Amino acid sequence: MTENDNQRALRVLQLTDPHLMSDPGGELLGVNTRDSLDAVIEQVLHDHGQPDLILATGDIAQDATEEAYRLFGDKLKVFRCPSAWMAGNHDDSPLLARIASESQADRRHIIQGGWQFILLDTSVPGKVFGELAESELAFLEEALSQNPGTPALVALHHHPIDIDTEWMSPIGLRNRDAFWQVIDRFSQVKIVLWGHIHQELEQTRKGVHLLATPSTCIQFTAGSVEFSVEDKAPGYRWFELLPSGEFSTEVSRATDFVFDLDSNSTGY
Repeated sequence: MTENDNQRALRVLQLTDPHLMSDPGGELLGVNTRDSLDAVIEQVLHDHGQPDLILATGDIAQDATEEAYRLFGDKLKVFRCPSAWMAGNHDDSPLLARIASESQADRRHIIQGGWQFILLDTSVPGKVFGELAESELAFLEEALSQNPGTPALVALHHHPIDIDTEWMSPIGLRNRDAFWQVIDRFSQVKIVLWGHIHQELEQTRKGVHLLATPSTCIQFTAGSVEFSVEDKAPGYRWFELLPSGEFSTEVSRATDFVFDLDSNSTGY
């Protein structure tokens, strides 16, 4: 593979659910979320080096504060590439977009390296579940319609499928049928990517790769009926995308990060 920009794989980093707080000592179930994000970023640089694009797929802040969003932007300065941020259920979507706009991280349709990236806002103020407004569905349809020959990665925060973690069933994407009705019309969609579930998941649906990624802080126990966290290290997802639509992806974890997880918690 040559280093020609048209041939080289586009390197994309997904960071999700950092749950940062304005308080430097802020912890989520015993884990300092600033420290865990630092450990993940260090792992990215050690294992993969510099990405070409960063996708931050929601719950950037736990407390929805301006300080937390600015902190996130500061931590990303070690990367020499653009980023794009989206809101999760813990975020204040308008505030996040305002802070993100200062570093052009509020872009929601990006065409780069022969791919297009479409970021959707599934957050509902005051609710844990997700929903796509009609305007979001229209935005998705328009972006895909205008770029029929460009492979697409569609990113959102909430899970648009059923997963085997029962307590999360009511807090996924509520109007997922409407979402899939749009996706199913466009064969250039190769990947649907999300966060929220704090665990790794890889499935396929009608030829589309469905991917979820560990949080940069705590991890939820896969297969659990009631709220449960497990003692797995924080992580991230790395992509290498070719203009042909082919790609590779892997999840890596900051296994050297030492933390004292409150595994007896019944919520967060």
